Formats: sequence, structure tokens, C-alpha cells
Amino acid sequence: MSRVYNFSAGPAVLPEEVLDICAGELKEYGSSGMSVMEMSHRSKDFEQIIETAEADLRELMNIPDNYKVLFLQGGGHTQFAMVPMNLMRNRVADYIITGQWAKKAAKEAEMYGKVNVVASSADRNFTYIPDLSDLNISPDADYVYICQNNTIYGTTIKSLPNTKGKDLVSDISSMFLSEPMDVSKYGILWGGAQKNVGPAGVTIVIIREDLIREDVLPFTPSMLRYKIHADNKSLYNTPPCYNIYVCGLVFKWLKAMGGLEKMKKRNEEKAKLLYDFLDSSSLFKGTVEKKDRSLMNVPFVTGDEELDKRFVAGAASEGLKNLKGHRTVGGMRASLYNAMPIEGVRKLVAFMGEFEKETLK
Repeated sequence: MSRVYNFSAGPAVLPEEVLDICAGELKEYGSSGMSVMEMSHRSKDFEQIIETAEADLRELMNIPDNYKVLFLQGGGHTQFAMVPMNLMRNRVADYIITGQWAKKAAKEAEMYGKVNVVASSADRNFTYIPDLSDLNISPDADYVYICQNNTIYGTTIKSLPNTKGKDLVSDISSMFLSEPMDVSKYGILWGGAQKNVGPAGVTIVIIREDLIREDVLPFTPSMLRYKIHADNKSLYNTPPCYNIYVCGLVFKWLKAMGGLEKMKKRNEEKAKLLYDFLDSSSLFKGTVEKKDRSLMNVPFVTGDEELDKRFVAGAASEGLKNLKGHRTVGGMRASLYNAMPIEGVRKLVAFMGEFEKETLK
């Protein structure tokens, strides 16, 4: 059976070149005589894997020397707690709510201190990004938190908020490595790998060294302290070894593809194909303000739930899978991550055109 075009928001499509390497090395990595899945995380072979992965990520993102890279577990929901536990020393933080994940992060942080919502787009169901240029930042806030790309709603924060000197914490899960980023503008960037980097099970945290401190909230468990993971080079406990290995292969694939500038151009080309069709369609329409559209996640609707269901079913029969929108939004959503080839987007747009013609005739 041939592979389908997988438009899932996560776990999501991986580069076929990476999957081929995984298949070839599944039973034996190099001359180790064993699979990475069987390998001790204390072994020389795995030490080389994780160190190479970090070095390649640093090169791709141009990560400054005063930032640590941590390969952790627990996904975004653990970071929702880990960030305030480690940073909320004044027990105050400002949150910008542009979607479900920032909303969940803010609710979690309320367990540890006062959360001020300094901007939100909830009034229009998160279909836009509010003005972030002159926010009422709390003078005693420990940090300002954003989810930079909103997987469910298809919006992206393209101009970072004016935090007025406060450290910026950003969930970049669904835009990780899709375009260049200036890491120095952030205190912490973190992302779950399962969107755009690797398989589910590993979370990558990039954190400025001065934020890695002993004086965390007193009840913070050892496993949720950035300092313990940083001091142990992500090997405090057994990490998700195989997942880190796959992420490392993706980093090498990205380098071979020309790096993040080239990847951004590819992603812009793919997104333009779909957005141009939506803007000219008589049946389908996008749900996001044009200026705030995501390159990664494109939600759209027909306005008729039954028609949406027919479209999703028909697309699936053509090998265009996982186009159903998130349950909180409905309609459809196409995720155009790095590994989605442009041929997949062309096939999707062609099918949408045929579906529209047949429906409106």
C-alpha cells in the first residue's frame, strides 16, 4: 500500500528519508549490535546520538551559547506546570491567551500564583491575534507567556509582544523549526516534538542559563526542575532515547534541505497554494484573519456540517487523511508541516476544486 498524505496536526507526518533510515537501523544502530530502543542511555553510542542532536539543533536555530537545550518528557501539559514552578518566584505571571493551549497553560499556572491575562482573542473564538505592542504588563510579573502558533485555530503571533523587559516564554510546538527564530528574544522556548520535529514522547526546551536556578517553588519535584535536567545533560533519568534519535535524524534532514530559511520558503509556497484557493473559493472559506494566518495549520469550513463530513470522508478515500478539524472548531484543518510535500497540498487543492464543482453544479 502506498503512503497517504497525512494532514494530522500531531502526531504528524515525518520525512520519508528519515523513516527509511529508521527502518534500516531498526535492528542495529551502526556497529552496536543492537537497536537504539535497546541501548543504555549511559552508553557511548547514545551519548553520541544526543550530543550530535543537540549540536545540529544549535546550528539550525543559531542558539546562543548562554542557552541550554533539554530533551525532556511529559509533553506540553508538563511544561504548563514546569514553567511556573521554576520561574514564578514573585508568584505573578502575565499570559496572552490566543487559543486553547495558552488557556490551559494559564489555568495550570493559577495553581502556583496570580495569573494576569494581558491580552486575549477569546471574544472572537481565537480567529485573530490581538495587538501586542503596548500591553499592560504587570510590574511584578516573573514572565510573559505565549503560544506562538495556535494549532487548533490556525493563527500565528508574527510580531512578538512588547514584554517591557519581562522574560518571554513561548510554546512553539507546532511551528518548531518551520522558520528561523531569534532565540535571544526569549527566556524559554519549548515544543512537543510530535508536530514538526519527531515522534510523540519528547519535549525540547531551550532555556537561557540565568533562568535555571535553585530557588524554584519549594514543592517542585526533582523531575520538574530545569536545573536538575540541565546539570545532568538531559540524562537525570532514562530519556525517550529512540525519540531523541529520530529528532536527530530530522535535524540532519533539515540541514540537508538547506536549513530554516529554505524551509520557510517551502512552507510559504505550500500555504500560499491552499490560502489562494480558499480566497477564491465559492464553497470553502478560511476561518482566520488574513494577517494572522499560520503557515503550519490551516482551518477551513463550508458552513454546512454535513457537507464538511462528506468532504472529509471523500478526501480520505483519495489518500488525503486526517483533515477533520479539532472538535472545538469543527470543519476541516490541513496541517502543512515541514515533511508535508508540496505534491500533497496540490492534490488537496485539486480535490477541493473537484468537490466544489460537484457540490455547486
